[in-house]
Amino acid sequence: MAIKAHMETLNVRHQELEAAITTETKHPGFDELKVVELKRQKLKIKDELETLRAKMKPH
Repeated sequence: MAIKAHMETLNVRHQELEAAITTETKHPGFDELKVVELKRQKLKIKDELETLRAKMKPH
């Protein structure tokens, strides 16, 4: 169950990052470096989620 709870936490963080990216890019002259960093964090979380999903699949 700890893995599922961790995955849920990661999903929430992934959604928060998506919202932050959307909010940031709505402003004219937004900080591209900030958006790149947010996207990098989001991708890292996505990769971790995929790894956890693969571990949960029965072989």
